[in-house]
Parts: sequence; C-alpha cells; structure tokens
Amino acid sequence: MVPAMPDRAASLPLSALLLAAAVLGGCASRSVNVAPLPADPAAFASWSCDRIDDEIDAVQQRAADVAYAVDERAGNNILALGVGVTIFWPAMLAMRPDGPESGDLGRLKGRFEALKTASAARPCPPANPLLPAAQAAALPLVLGERLVYEDRSSLRLPAQEWALRLIALRRAELEFQLDGGGMRGTWLQDRVGNVTTAPFGTLHWPRLLRADLVLGQVLAGDIVVAGDPIARARMRGQVVAVGPQTIAGRRFDAAVIELFGDAPRGEASTRVDGALVIDRTSGVLLRLDLRSAQAPFSLQRRLVRVDVPGN
Repeated sequence: MVPAMPDRAASLPLSALLLAAAVLGGCASRSVNVAPLPADPAAFASWSCDRIDDEIDAVQQRAADVAYAVDERAGNNILALGVGVTIFWPAMLAMRPDGPESGDLGRLKGRFEALKTASAARPCPPANPLLPAAQAAALPLVLGERLVYEDRSSLRLPAQEWALRLIALRRAELEFQLDGGGMRGTWLQDRVGNVTTAPFGTLHWPRLLRADLVLGQVLAGDIVVAGDPIARARMRGQVVAVGPQTIAGRRFDAAVIELFGDAPRGEASTRVDGALVIDRTSGVLLRLDLRSAQAPFSLQRRLVRVDVPGN
C-alpha cells in the first residue's frame, strides 16, 4: 500500500493520458532530426558563471528527457545505447526538424548554444563536476550518511537490510556504495532519480523518471535486473501524489508514481504493477513496491532509517 500523501491528483485517467501520448507519438521522428532555434547570448550576459552552469545542466536534462521519449517511440533510442548528451547535441544539427517535439528540442539546443557563448564571453572556468555547496546543503542527506531500507520479496518472509552509503555528490549524479542484503557495489543515480549503474543482480531503472515530476505526469521506461539482458519489465506510470513526507526523521519532497507493465517470459509476458516513491529534491528512493509472478519483479523496499556517521 502506498503511504498517504497530500495533494492527491485529480487528473485525467491514465488511459486517456496514454492515448494522447500515443496520438502525438504517431508522427514523431528520431531526435537527431532536429536543428537548433537560435537564442540570444545577451540574455545571459548578466548571469554569474555558477548560474550559467546550473542552467546548462537543466537544459541538457530537459533535452535528454524529450529526446528519450522521441527516440523510444521511433524504436531506435540513442540515449538508451549509452550516447551521452554532449555527443547527442552535435548529432541534432545534421538533419531537418520533424515531429511534434522538434520545436522543444530546437529551442533547448538554441538555449544551450547561447549559454555556452555567454560562458565563453565572460569567460567562465570549466564547470566544477562536484555539486555546488549551496545545492548540496538543500538536499535531505549529506556525504557519509547511510540510507537503510527493509527489503521483502514476500510478506511471508522476514525483511532483509539493504543500505546505500552516500560517497559522492556531483552536478549530474549521486554516488552510493551498496552494502547490505549480501550485495556490494556502486549505485549511481542522476538528480532526477534514474539509477544508471547498479550492482549485479539488483533492480534499477535507467530512464524511467523525468525532470520536474508533477501531478498527472505520464512516464515510461524499463525496470531491469543489472547484469541480466533478459530480465526486464516494460513499465508505464503516472505521478498520482506529491508533497512533503517525513520518513526516518527526514523531511522529503515526495512524488508517488503508480506503475504498471509487463515482463516478457518466453513467448508470453507477466504483469508487473506497484508504486515508486522518490524524493524530488535529490532523486533518492523512498519506497518501491512491485508485484509480479516473476520473482525478480516482486519486491517491497522501504526506507526505515538514516545512519549518521559517528553515531
């Protein structure tokens, strides 16, 4: 059961929203078929270098979200193949714009180029890869803290402890060390909450979430088992609640996402449904509930405490 949250969505039914997305997607082209729409660098002339760097990060994240949706519907996803945004941008210049999201991508590309021009004109030093101190202070956790979860694959089984220790705060990602449940390894997530690297055998979602999770937002992506090319659940979801929530003595800005989809098994598939709860400030996982007849996709994970170093 998903925890009670304020501001319960009073939005369109998920089926209607998905239908609208499908109609829009019918004429979408690949995201590389997009040219930039020029923007004026003078608009950013008075900005500080830190502000320019932050906006460049935000523009690239928004472009990645749009490009992923376009390429996913076209069936040839550049970002899913591991091509980063900095490589993806030049490819966007190659061909004429087409498709419903081309205007958004063109504007974002133009804004990106104008920001880079303004940065060079100041001139600004290369962006520090570490998260600025002011942004780090706004997060609900600090370096060295350990997020401790309870894991259950079945209500009939006892819970196992599963823990992530925060070891690095970067502009684009948070790095944790997994230590618990008999597993160890690196857990990398972006600032939205997508988990891009996970230890072998663990569930993660490389491109399920998008920036600015808001009520009614429709999402799509895979939940996969790290290291297993076959164990994959294709999921759809909708943000059904947002608001403050206190868990383990910490106050989070939570987004509750209802999930449903299926996991292929031979020539058939097995239904998967559940919920994902994410902190919108940091992308940190607060809760994961998955139900399925396939064991890898049957899991309850709940944040139960935060261990502070030295305590």
